[in-house]
Parts: sequence; structure tokens; C-alpha cells
Amino acid sequence: MPPIPGSGLAKGLAVTLRTMTKKTVTAQYPDTQPELPPRSRGVIGLFEENCTVCMLCARECPDWCIYIDSHKETVPPAAPGGRERSRNVLDRFAIDFSLCMYCGICIEVCPFDALFWSPEFEYAETDIHELTHERDKLREWMWTVPEPPALDPGAEEPKEIAAARKTADKLAAQQAQQAQQAQQSEEGGTP
Repeated sequence: MPPIPGSGLAKGLAVTLRTMTKKTVTAQYPDTQPELPPRSRGVIGLFEENCTVCMLCARECPDWCIYIDSHKETVPPAAPGGRERSRNVLDRFAIDFSLCMYCGICIEVCPFDALFWSPEFEYAETDIHELTHERDKLREWMWTVPEPPALDPGAEEPKEIAAARKTADKLAAQQAQQAQQAQQSEEGGTP
């Protein structure tokens, strides 16, 4: 049977009418903020206190978009008769987000947890040269980093926490024993 002339047009108009009567799912972005998934990758935040200027992040970055400058300072000895130590002091930490491919290698290789993913995504600039963000801006983004997900309740306790708890328990037991001995000596010494 030959197709009825104009049936294709009628089907197309039917689809258009069905679509026009449905509620829209498009969120008008500037007016409505999107709901981001947890731990989404936006920008990289810097926790400057943890940075030891080891340069691992800059060396491992495949795009070479991390710029770090530092200088050495001499630290006086911790105890009398000790020797002076030198430590690196961070002068500049910048990330060029026009080059960054958001792979996260810098965050993974940081041994001191100084870099984190922040869900911030609104950092567009009109000039590409302004996409190099210095440590002040990276530090601002650090405070938007969400808390890490909770550990599995059935999981084994981390070794670091177990060791710290064991040491704290030992110290508490020693203090309790010393207090008990002091109390016994006071009781035995009074007539």
C-alpha cells in the first residue's frame, strides 16, 4: 500500500506537539545553580601549610602548568647544641588553568596532601593570561573542598590512627600509674 501523502509531516508535527506540552528539563544556568555530584572536579585548591616545596606535582604534571618558586631558610636548632637546619619556603605556587587538562596527577602524587579538588567551576576570565591563578586564589578554593566520604564502618582502622591510639593509651596508663604511686606515697607518708 502506498504511503498517504503528508503522513510524514503529520508524524513530525505530532512529535513537536508532544514535546511542546512536556515540562522542560533545561535549567537556566545563571539563575539556577546546577547540582554537582559529590567529589566533582572543578579546580585545584592549595592547602599551603602542607606544601613542602618538594616539586613532585610540577615534575609529574604532563602539561607543565604548575609553577613553583621557593627559597631556603635556615632554621635555628631545636635543642641547645643541635645543628641548624635548612628548609624550603614557598614563594610562588601558581597553576595555569588554560593549560591544565584536569587529570589529577598532581593531587595523586602530592605526598603531603597539599592539593585537593574543589567543586568550584565559575572562574572564567576574559583574557587567557588571567587563567594563571596564584596561591592566594588557590587557597580561597581550598575552603570549598568537601569533606572526604565517611569510611566504611566495617573497614579496618587506619594504621596511623591505631598507632596513635596505642601510644595515647600507653601514655594515659603511665600517667595513671604515676598518679596512683603519688597517692600511695602521700597516704603512707602521713601519720
